[in-house]
Amino acid sequence: MRLIIVSVGRLKAGPERELCDRYVERTRKGGRALGLTGPDIIEIAESSARRPQDRMAEEATAILDALPEETAVMALDPAGADLPSERLAEDIAALRDHGVRALSFIIGGADGLGPEVKERADRAIAYGSATFPHQMVRIMLAEQLYRATTILSGHPYHKA
Repeated sequence: MRLIIVSVGRLKAGPERELCDRYVERTRKGGRALGLTGPDIIEIAESSARRPQDRMAEEATAILDALPEETAVMALDPAGADLPSERLAEDIAALRDHGVRALSFIIGGADGLGPEVKERADRAIAYGSATFPHQMVRIMLAEQLYRATTILSGHPYHKA
């Protein structure tokens, strides 16, 4: 199953990008034996529209256009459910085992996700009630995907 991160905004060169790349590479290596590829990262340009509603609408269109035709979708949204690492690993394995070809994770822009994206999502997940910069959310997601591969493979990285 292909893992995909669709994220509004770009990570510029620097420590944040290096850390994200490190977790992405670890996930790629660990995921192969588990039947997982990626995560591939698709960066969506931030809208330059003046009104927040227009920005969200433009970004929503770009996000939906970037999704593969056959994909399960988890949207990162502050109103989403708390998803412990073990449960994320279980959900990834279950989708893979049921023949799902791709699982896309969506990170919206500064104004959040448009309603069209929320409707398309199979599940909304959150990293607690705190607000984080989108760059940090991408790093945290990349780490959680790596952690999921270690949980599924029985690697000691994840110590419950």
